[in-house]
Amino acid sequence: MERLAIILLDGSNAILVLMLVSLGLAIIFGLMNVINMAHGEFLMLGCYSVMELNSRGLPFFLALALSPLVVAFIGLVAEELIIRRTYARLLDTILATWGLALVLRQAMVLIYGPGSWSVPAPELGEITIAGSPYPVYRLVVMAISLVTIVATFWFFFRTRSGLAARAVIANRDMAACLGINTRRADRLTFAFGAALAGLAGAAMAPLISVDPNAGLGWVVPAFLSILVGGLGTISGPLVGAAGVGGLDSLTAAFTSPVWAQFAVFTAAIIVIRLFPNGLVSRRKREA
Repeated sequence: MERLAIILLDGSNAILVLMLVSLGLAIIFGLMNVINMAHGEFLMLGCYSVMELNSRGLPFFLALALSPLVVAFIGLVAEELIIRRTYARLLDTILATWGLALVLRQAMVLIYGPGSWSVPAPELGEITIAGSPYPVYRLVVMAISLVTIVATFWFFFRTRSGLAARAVIANRDMAACLGINTRRADRLTFAFGAALAGLAGAAMAPLISVDPNAGLGWVVPAFLSILVGGLGTISGPLVGAAGVGGLDSLTAAFTSPVWAQFAVFTAAIIVIRLFPNGLVSRRKREA
């Protein structure tokens, strides 16, 4: 019972962080039609940002709050210099963002070296859950992820800017005809998606090894979450992340990470075969 409680908590931690990463990836694709292969690198930049800011004397939670802004700025620059030139060519976005990912990884190698770094977690102590001690910081990561997800939904469904963004997702040309500045929406969306990945990386930095490949382990599950959950809705990636993250965590806990990856890919193939549009798909009206 004690082990099961810890496994469920660790699984919830992984699921909520994966939801953050998947949500940012899905928003960028849904609104901009950009397949962002550099999304994992934005998570990696969040890790390095919180490490750098914390090493310069900033309190950890202040560094955690500033890191997504740093990553958002980098994403804004990348969108202006590279991404905006590929909007009309979907396949070109794969090549452009893949090249961006290589540049970002090599930049971190040049600045910090190829080795791994560690970020000290804030000393928040432990609490006893089902008779076993559990780090409070992991609960904080879950709370941060959950609050961010709720805030993202509130923005898209309760604000005028969110309504405009959903209009662009639904029909870009019609949104432009109604006076919505789609160019501004593109810039802000890419920066926002990058910031979500940066926040996930910054929050997880004390729990993982910080190195140039820190984001690679998250980007594939994020893409699988979107494929399983379905495109065209904001809730789809969350459903997919819950399934992918939950299956991966539970299988790894009782078997091994290798079998966990096998189980995730097998389940994803079955779901995509049975539900080509994803578990949560938006049905198009027939004329």
